[in-house]
Formats: sequence, structure tokens, C-alpha cells
Amino acid sequence: MTNPQFTGGAIDLGALADRNDEAQGGFEPFITVTEANVEKDIFERSMQIPVVLLIGTPRSPDSESLKAQFEKLAAGQRAFLVGCLDADATPQVAQAMGVRVLPTVVALAGGRPVANFEGNQPADELEQWVGALVSQVGPQLQGLADDTTPAEKAEDPRLDRATEALNAGDFDAATAVYDEILADDPTNADVKQAKATVAVLKRVQGQREPEGDVEKLLWLADKEFVAGDPEAAFDRLLEHVKAEPRAKERLLELLTLLEPGDPRVIAARTRLASALF
Repeated sequence: MTNPQFTGGAIDLGALADRNDEAQGGFEPFITVTEANVEKDIFERSMQIPVVLLIGTPRSPDSESLKAQFEKLAAGQRAFLVGCLDADATPQVAQAMGVRVLPTVVALAGGRPVANFEGNQPADELEQWVGALVSQVGPQLQGLADDTTPAEKAEDPRLDRATEALNAGDFDAATAVYDEILADDPTNADVKQAKATVAVLKRVQGQREPEGDVEKLLWLADKEFVAGDPEAAFDRLLEHVKAEPRAKERLLELLTLLEPGDPRVIAARTRLASALF
């Protein structure tokens, strides 16, 4: 990857680092960037949360693919913002950013670039890249103003049935309850995590050591994770992520079972990104 050359021009990048304005209400996680709003909605916003600036063109299938992927990743969250800039419609900004290849993606924090890449990327690797940006850079920024105070959500009584099933060792029944809840509330992250955890427990329980090398690798990683040693599981899988797609898939699955800010998760995601790129 090459770092874009940030040059002077219509946008005074140096002055932006000294600004510390109040967060604006009505936060939108995915926006269209123009010459009129780039300073306020991109650079000033990056004082609060990480900002991903996608500079592309509708003429490029890779640009449109990245745009769709970023829009999906950004939906319904407040941890980062994605700005989409059409280099054809706003060439002045693209030139001021020193962009030479379309699409180019630049991550900004504190008014300054912190990471970048050129061209399209697979969806899972893009998610890892954004996850690392949020977990490693986000805590160093101000954060958005808490302009809303959502009411605490009452716990779904059906979770008691899932707990009873788990206590009885009936993983299928517990999974069925989680599926029932997710059918009504598909964005419930806690239930998604619980369902994924049960899937790992079910794989490990009562299973004999597999004969195949890859199957044995995945099985051992599951066992280490369930036994309370996720770092050992991550280390085992990271040794094989480049050569074995199933190792990468299993690692990504296990990473979702811990909090995104967990130091062990951050370390594993960083190592994974290094291995893949």
C-alpha cells in the first residue's frame, strides 16, 4: 500500500487538528462528501470518532462495491463515520488529498490520516480493517456527544427458556429459542453472540479428536477457547490463516464471542490484518 500525499489547497488540514467543536446532532454514519461539507463533516468529525473517506467514481465497479460494503458496515452504529466522495463530481477535493488511484480509502482521526489502502478488498478483510480502526484509534478520540439517552431495554423473558435448556445440556433447544428471538429482533447483538457461543459449545461437547489435519486444528482451537484460553486458540489459528481459509473463518467466529475492546481480540485482529495484507 502507498500513502497518499496530503497537499495544501482549498482544505486547510493543519488548522483542523486544533479544532474542538461540539458534536452535531442527528448523526448519520454514512454520508456523501462534497467540497462544501468535507471540512465540517469529515475532518472536524474525525476529532470525535474515526472517519473512513472513500474516494471513488461511479465509473468504477470497485468503487461501487466498496461503497455498498461500507454503507452496510456503517449502518446503525455511532463508532465511526463513512464519507463517500465522487472524484468526478468533486475533483478539487480528490486532488487536494493527492489521490492517484480510484478507489482510494483513507482513515482519518484527529484531523489527520492514520491509514489507507487502494482498490477493492474482500468483505471480511474490510470488516477487520474497520474493526481495528475503531478499537485501536477510537478510544483516543473524544467520542460523539451523547445527544440521546435510550431507554433501557427490558430483557426478553424467552431468555429464561434458553438458560434452562443450556443448564440441561440441550444446545439445540437453546439455539431454537435464540432463533425465535432473532426472528423478532434481528439486530440483537447479545443474542447473536449467545447463539454463536452455543454453536462452539455444541461442536466441542462429546466430539472425539478428528483425524484430518484441518479438522483437528479447528477442534483443538474450539477446545482451547471453551476451556478459557482464547489466546491459545487465536495463536493456533493465526499460524494457518494465510494457507487455510477455514482457519481464518474459525478465527473470525471466535473473535466475535469476546468484546471488541478486549486486548486479546485487538491483538489477534492486528496480527490477522498483518498476515493477510
